[in-house]
Amino acid sequence: MKSIILIALLSATIFAKGVYATFNVVPKKEVNLAFSTNGMVSKINADIGSLVAKGEILAQLENSDLKARVNKAKAALEYATKSFKRAKKAKSVQDKATFDRFKFEYEKAKAEYILAVAILNKSYLKAPFSGIITKKAVEVGDVVSAMAPRMLFKLESKEKKLILNFDQNYLNIVKVGDTFKYKIDGQDKTYSGKIVKIYPSVDIKTHTIKAEVNAPNLKSGLFGDGIIGAK
Repeated sequence: MKSIILIALLSATIFAKGVYATFNVVPKKEVNLAFSTNGMVSKINADIGSLVAKGEILAQLENSDLKARVNKAKAALEYATKSFKRAKKAKSVQDKATFDRFKFEYEKAKAEYILAVAILNKSYLKAPFSGIITKKAVEVGDVVSAMAPRMLFKLESKEKKLILNFDQNYLNIVKVGDTFKYKIDGQDKTYSGKIVKIYPSVDIKTHTIKAEVNAPNLKSGLFGDGIIGAK
């Protein structure tokens, strides 16, 4: 019992002084964007540094043929819809085979229209979330292939986080909710944040544990150090 109390007191003493940690600033979300279909890039709406909203079109492929296909499918669906409505009104005075044929033509036209719209949508590269473009590797006239997709834009969220690294000896001491006071390398300003996540495994090479802290509006790639549990 005395040994357990001693260990607890020792841990409390160590934590009162704080646990040293280094960190890197990374975006909360980051993604490489590419087209999932073939074609030639006809328009680009974003560049490095552009702030984009979720769903915003960043680039598009030449798609005049796809738009024509959608218009054709839409016209066919409208015709099939009217025919099917007439067939339903006359259902009581026509044979089942005739009614089923009109129904089949309607369902077929609807499926072809949905497919045409889906194919057209693939010709637009949209932002999956709001953020900032940090890399661009595409120009108008470039040909892209679904068989060999390549990164055209890198998008990262405006929200950032710190990835902390601290010694594995403090695995059972550091907890979610602990305060982390830190400085960016080369700066004098002191920041403070709460640990929101502790990774479940130890890095086998460095014998350190990772944790996350939500960060203010800092630049990705910055680094520094600080103290967990600083008083």
